[in-house]
Amino acid sequence: MTTIRHGQSDQAWVGAAERVHPEDTAQVAAILADAHRRGLAVVPTGAGTKLTWGTPPRRCDILLDLSRLTEVVEHGVGEYVVVAGAGLRLSTLQTRLAEVGQQLALDPARDGTLGGIVATGDNGPARLLYGAPRDLVIGATMVRADGVIAKSGGKVVKNVAGYDLGKLLTGSYGTLAVLTTLAFRLHPVPQARRWISVAETDPRRLAELSQALIHSTVVPAALEVTRAVPSGPAGTRSGELAVCVVGVEAGVAGCAQEAARLLGSTARLADEPPPWWRATPGAPGEPLVKLTFPLSRIEAALAAVDAAAADAGVAVAVRASTGVGVAWVEAPGAEPEQVVRLVRRMRDAATAYEGGVVLLDGPAAAKAGVDVWGPVHGLELMRAVKDRFDPAGVLAPGRFVGGI
Repeated sequence: MTTIRHGQSDQAWVGAAERVHPEDTAQVAAILADAHRRGLAVVPTGAGTKLTWGTPPRRCDILLDLSRLTEVVEHGVGEYVVVAGAGLRLSTLQTRLAEVGQQLALDPARDGTLGGIVATGDNGPARLLYGAPRDLVIGATMVRADGVIAKSGGKVVKNVAGYDLGKLLTGSYGTLAVLTTLAFRLHPVPQARRWISVAETDPRRLAELSQALIHSTVVPAALEVTRAVPSGPAGTRSGELAVCVVGVEAGVAGCAQEAARLLGSTARLADEPPPWWRATPGAPGEPLVKLTFPLSRIEAALAAVDAAAADAGVAVAVRASTGVGVAWVEAPGAEPEQVVRLVRRMRDAATAYEGGVVLLDGPAAAKAGVDVWGPVHGLELMRAVKDRFDPAGVLAPGRFVGGI
């Protein structure tokens, strides 16, 4: 039995486990049933792009690699629904869907598998218009910790039976059940897209521009901010706000002009996104903090990052989806003690504006020095759900909030 030492690197525990490669749901069920009988801990994975996110599990005897579950089971072109294996990469599916003018409206920075994206609740700029992963999942086949196969939802958008179970598993980091097949609602690929951007670094001005766009007739499909914050007052700040509008050509042209008017005379219009759009949020194992905030507190959230970076003495790069209240903060090269200080200072400030701060990735020493997930509302209810789904603690024990 593989026990994870406190502070052991994420990469070390991955290498210590036995990796198995099931071919279908039945094999996943057999593996879990056997692990359940033998008291072995199982951690599901796909492409491995987010395997270092969260807390390292307390134990990992079997790394359940789902990368061979790649079948497109069904594509209802007329119904705008697709059913596919959890191990299928998002980019592979998007290529196939694009052939008929459709898309799965998910665009996380890392090209992971469908199961991994849903299990971590990962998302990108498109969330503003299309919603988060939990909004696009309409059905799922899953395997419980004891090896029993279960199904939730359906494969038509109007079929709402079992919706909540699929939503429950979204963002659970593989601690409740193993997803093997997923059904998604699809959207048409827009006829036209435009990006309108403006250089800006000041948190107050970025908040004002974001609010102006959110409450305008532009109806942005995505609203993103990038900022580079130096470690001290002597450094040079840089920043940019970009808004994307989509739709039919005539409508997009009008919305783009209105967005440019709101952003001012220095706004730039382009047919392609800026280079930093959907930029990968750091390499695996590098410090990565996820910040959430109310839309009314954009300025407070961005200013808090500045203050925390200065206090910790680290330079950070920020990518914020100011239309949905999420920001990713990278601190490349920061020492573990600096990462811990950065997280603590951000968390202290977030209390005032009801935000959340998660140390999503980083050195093992940093994760050992601070609560990765931070305070979580409803933790006792979440523990009760874990106990009902996985009373023996087979699935990724300790990886999620509160040691779940």
